[in-house]
This record gives sequence, C-alpha cells and structure tokens, in this order.
Amino acid sequence: MKAIQEVFRRVEKKYIISAAQCDELVKRMNGMMAADDYGLTTICNIYYDTPDHRIIRTSMEKPVYKEKLRVRSYGVPGADSKVFVELKKKYKGVVYKRRVDMTLLQSYRFLNFGLCPDKNRQIEKEIQYFLKFYGKVEPAMYLSYDRIAYAGTQDPELRITFDSNITYREDEPRLEKGVRGRKLLADDVRIMEIKIPNAMPLWLSALLDDMKIYPGSFSKYGEAYKQVFSEAYDHGSDNYNAYETKGKVIICA
Repeated sequence: MKAIQEVFRRVEKKYIISAAQCDELVKRMNGMMAADDYGLTTICNIYYDTPDHRIIRTSMEKPVYKEKLRVRSYGVPGADSKVFVELKKKYKGVVYKRRVDMTLLQSYRFLNFGLCPDKNRQIEKEIQYFLKFYGKVEPAMYLSYDRIAYAGTQDPELRITFDSNITYREDEPRLEKGVRGRKLLADDVRIMEIKIPNAMPLWLSALLDDMKIYPGSFSKYGEAYKQVFSEAYDHGSDNYNAYETKGKVIICA
C-alpha cells in the first residue's frame, strides 16, 4: 500500500479557465501528463475559523505569510471514515502543507476537545498550537468540488488539477451532512491549479502562453466568504458578526 504523504512543499499557481480551454489543454498535454488512478473525485472540506472570520480576512489581505486549517474527505464520510486534518501555510509564494489522517470522529474529538489520536504527534502539536494561537476556532465553511488530477509522466511531482461544481454553505458545516449548498461559479468555469516543487517546465509554460492562459488569484474559501458577506450587506448588515458561524460541532460516540 502506498504510504500517505503528510508533508508537502511546493509552489501552487491558480488559473480561472473555461470548460473548453480545459478540454483543449488536456488534449495538448497528452503524453506529458496522465490522469491519476482516482479519476473524477468529489473533495469535501470544512474550513475552521474564528467567530469573526479573522483567519480568512487576514488571508484576503494577501500578507507575506498566511495559514488556514481544514478537514478534508474524499466523498461524504461516516463517523469511521478516513479524513485529513490539514494545516496549510503560505510564505513568499511557497505552500507548506502538513496533514494527518484520522477518522471523522477522531477529528472532532481532536479539534473540539484536544484528544490527540497520536497518528503523528509532531503535526498534531503544530495544529494544537494553531488552535491555541487563534483562541476560539470552530467550523466556519463547507466547501466541496469535483476534481480530476493529472501527474507528469516524466516528473510525477508535477501535478495539475481541474476543479468544477464548487459548492459552499455556512449552515451545518459538517462533512457527514453531504454535498449541498450554493454554487460558487458558473457551470462552464474550471479552477486549474499547477503544483510544482520549483520552476515550471518550459514545455508547460510555452503551452499556457500559446493558449493565452494566465495565472490569477483565487481562494475558494475567500470567494465563498465574500459571497456570504455580500449577501449580508445586501440585507442591511454592516458588521462581520451578522454571519457568525453556528457553534462547535459535537458528535457523541
């Protein structure tokens, strides 16, 4: 069985493209990139934040250093399904991700009550420090999307992912509640991410240039947050507390 990767260091570049551009790019990458064994996968996430959304508001200011905490599953999990608790940091354009796998129930016990599953004590300590630093941190936003991923045939560390059907909700931010919510983008829009350990290969850079595909700034959580608060302002709210998250998640064994 392939070992689970727990530590990542890479440069991630994002692009907003159309479905037609996605299809054309996949055709032209043939031979250089190959789809992974999982095919189209639904990725579900819960982003954690403070009641006043301090973490995402700071991130949207584009500081030199930013971080976020999320729980991720592949598909809708049950209490005993595997999930990943991930601490993602970005410093000067380089992404550092630390993650530890555990069951969904263990993740709630860990993040809500500090009960470590002892899967990777070093990473668990880093997550505990994050929770202590920000004080009250709780489930803030559900986000899911359909992803297909490609890896380089000559360089497996080169990865390109295409995300569609991005769905978000603030009510019931729990993975086991299923894929439901509001759509973040139009149906024909794709979010492409290129993940590279260092510099982008010349062939890929030339291909993107030829297709006039250029990088942009896009945060799924950030965009969903802006959607929520644009709605708040439309309804006459003038402060961030109007859409506070709905309390901690507690699951009993």
